Amino acid sequence: MSDWQIYLVVGVFSVVILVIAFDVIDMAVAALVGASALIALGILEEKDLLATARTSAGPISLLFGGMIVARILSTTGLFDLVGDFYLRATAGSGKRFLLLLIVIVAPLCALLPNATTVILLAPIIVRVARALDIDIVPPLILTAILSNAAGLLTLVGDPATFLVGSSIGMTFGEYLRRASLGGVLAILVAIPLLPVMMPGIWRMARPLPPRTARAQLKRPVYAVFALVVLMLMMVLFVMGEDLPTRIVPPVVAVIASALALLVAFAFKVEPTENVLRDVDWKTLLFLSCIFCLVQGMAKTGLLEVMSVKLYEVFGTRLTLVALAMIFGIGVLSSVLANVPVAAASIVMVKGYLVTAEFVPDAALSDQFTQWPPAVIPVFVGMMYGATLGGNATLVGSAANIVAAGICAREGTPVSFGRFLRYGLPVTACQLAVAAGYLVVLTKVLH
Repeated sequence: MSDWQIYLVVGVFSVVILVIAFDVIDMAVAALVGASALIALGILEEKDLLATARTSAGPISLLFGGMIVARILSTTGLFDLVGDFYLRATAGSGKRFLLLLIVIVAPLCALLPNATTVILLAPIIVRVARALDIDIVPPLILTAILSNAAGLLTLVGDPATFLVGSSIGMTFGEYLRRASLGGVLAILVAIPLLPVMMPGIWRMARPLPPRTARAQLKRPVYAVFALVVLMLMMVLFVMGEDLPTRIVPPVVAVIASALALLVAFAFKVEPTENVLRDVDWKTLLFLSCIFCLVQGMAKTGLLEVMSVKLYEVFGTRLTLVALAMIFGIGVLSSVLANVPVAAASIVMVKGYLVTAEFVPDAALSDQFTQWPPAVIPVFVGMMYGATLGGNATLVGSAANIVAAGICAREGTPVSFGRFLRYGLPVTACQLAVAAGYLVVLTKVLH
């Protein structure tokens, strides 16, 4: 690729991010125009689009499957039932409202992709917030931030985490032993920040609205079948890769979406076209286009140059490299979607490890799994950087984009700057705590 093409790719990428940051045009339109420009100029060819499709298929499938399952569950009355219990449990206290939100989000995100959790919980949070006369934007932003942090609890909680883990053949159990504690710390560090970030909600206390008719499941048998699909999806997320046929999480999500649609069709509750119409296609389109832009960046050769630079700067000091991954990828993930950043970083880090002679050239292939324990913290640092860095801005993660989309549909759009005011301080604290844990992990594995 010539110099002018490299400058062009970097320029297009930069313009897309700037127009999104300053709310010049819709973010999906900006990403689509940017990707189309690279295609029209011949920088992205057919083989590049195929490579992008291979990289993005997993994360996009996780999101799509989660959206379908959440949409079917919304027709069962389950959200009204849980929302009623949540509202009564707050006793009209804003502090309880926020703390209970953490209790609800964290366990779900351990076994469901974070954007899926936002989709599932948003109707409940909106219902309770409005009953307490609370602006829905802060709690929905908090839900996205918590879901990203809790996504580090397991390998399947965040698409970026799954992408990095699957690239090195890390199993669900290995992740729990080596990386999951960082997710616990990232959740805990957010709690003392709540009175500072959301003082009005934290100090709020008001009487609960009068109890109306108790919420209940509209169709109990149908609801049971829909919940069985959800439970099956969660079980296969945990155990699917250990089965003889090895069902990976993106495939699990697609299977679950098919079963959910089948249940809705069999009970004649919701026409299939209505469910598919309500999928957040805008978010899926945005992420797909961002993947194309990252592929354009990869094609420039900048990632290979950065691999060599990593070795020139850090040599074989893996602790420093791991910390550089946390903060470097964290910064990139705050201005770009974290999943494409993670995908690009995998290429860079593998190149560095080959250059530093920690692994043979065969490590550059997708099939290589014989990674020495000493290099694992580098990949864990990538997971932490991508997942937690995505908390900082509106476009940093799929969960953020989904939360913003829900706010817009509810009539309260979220600007880039407003999300930044909540996301940036939390991200800084979470990255610092994760870095401390990573230093300990590096010493243990050495």
